[in-house]
Amino acid sequence: MALRRAWPILSLMAGACLCLAGCGGGRGRPAAVKAGEAQAVVVRTKSGAEMILVPGGSFEMGGANGEPCESPAHKVWVSSFLMDRCEVTQHQYAKAQLPDPSHFKDLQNPVDQANWTDAARFCNERSRAEGLKPCYDEATWTCDFEADGYRLPTEAEWEYACRAGAATQYAFGDDARALGAYAWFDANSGNRTHPSGQKQPNRWGLFDMHGNVAEWCNDVFDAVYYKTSPGCDPHGPAASGPERVVRGGSWKSNARACRSSGRHGDRSVLDTCLASDTLGFRCVRKAPAKDGGARDTIE
Repeated sequence: MALRRAWPILSLMAGACLCLAGCGGGRGRPAAVKAGEAQAVVVRTKSGAEMILVPGGSFEMGGANGEPCESPAHKVWVSSFLMDRCEVTQHQYAKAQLPDPSHFKDLQNPVDQANWTDAARFCNERSRAEGLKPCYDEATWTCDFEADGYRLPTEAEWEYACRAGAATQYAFGDDARALGAYAWFDANSGNRTHPSGQKQPNRWGLFDMHGNVAEWCNDVFDAVYYKTSPGCDPHGPAASGPERVVRGGSWKSNARACRSSGRHGDRSVLDTCLASDTLGFRCVRKAPAKDGGARDTIE
């Protein structure tokens, strides 16, 4: 059915949150969302990619029991948005006619060894292919958050989507022994990436938020940013810096590095030669206007 018919569902999901705060392409498909993940609203875009309609809401970002850069824990409001159900695959990257930087070549695997500008450039190409306004100025790499095209998630959007309503260390709880059901990490990856969407998704239907490839965010990394972060839709530090935020852990990470609040910065912003084969990304987009349109469909 048309996407405009999704809004009653979205309203039901977001309603409780709103009263608390003011502010895969290729050969296969990821597993279907299970009955226990009834909150997930899957949207198929014009190019055939699956995204999740993430409801707006507030959550506790960061934590007191992690690394120093994860403190202080603070309440953040995040507006509704669309997020790729899976990490961007090499198949999707090839459709954009961009040179694949990946070390682990397989069309179903996530793109790896991507620097930050590789990821941002793909967002722009994907936007153009769907008739959307690109978010990134490719001369300065500043992001237009008002554009309707694709971009990298803010750090707040990423953690909010990863948690999917959970306040625990991982989206599924606090027990790291369960991580293998949800993530490819150092204990089970065999020292490489794996096809996107093979592990269990979180409660909102998002796959590989823990492990497989660590994911670029739009934000500049600042280890003390949480001390001054705005409480509503933070976009990261205003000042430029040498590092961008990376989230989620990878096939090479230990369980602790895959926690929902785990964060670090990476300097491979412009130079692919510096990019690690642990780095990939997924895209987000503004939630559609309530009057909908025929560009996307809901499943």
